[in-house]
Amino acid sequence: MSDFDAIDYELIALHTSLEDYRLAYFLNRNLPILLSKSNEFVEFKTSNGVAFFSKFSYVKEEADEAWTLIENKDEVEALDRNSVTDLFSEKHEKITTHIYLLPELKKVNYFLKIKNSLLDAQEIVSQLNAITQISTAYLVDVTPLKSKNNLIF
Repeated sequence: MSDFDAIDYELIALHTSLEDYRLAYFLNRNLPILLSKSNEFVEFKTSNGVAFFSKFSYVKEEADEAWTLIENKDEVEALDRNSVTDLFSEKHEKITTHIYLLPELKKVNYFLKIKNSLLDAQEIVSQLNAITQISTAYLVDVTPLKSKNNLIF
């Protein structure tokens, strides 16, 4: 593994039915961070279309610390190329496809990417699991993931 490929962050998987803004609220209440909605989306292009993943960020510049909450799933609508249309038809069938930031972990709703935190990663996971609105949280080993480059943003 080269220096460029070195993973310098912790990744925590979150399973919850909460909307992203509600999850950010609970994380802000239970962790020493202040996540805020980013104006930028993480854009991801696939053969099915372009997905835009919302993200919430907290940066503590003096410590070079960064926390990012990002959703794992987005829905993309595309026109069905196989649908039957005729000269007078104005209706086009649409297909909704789910696109995942990390397709190997399709059941994960959100990821919390943490760079240079002074807090222990296991302690953070314990605090997250104490939030009743989160079904489960756990550390993810990013090394074997084929799609780990999707986490570069």
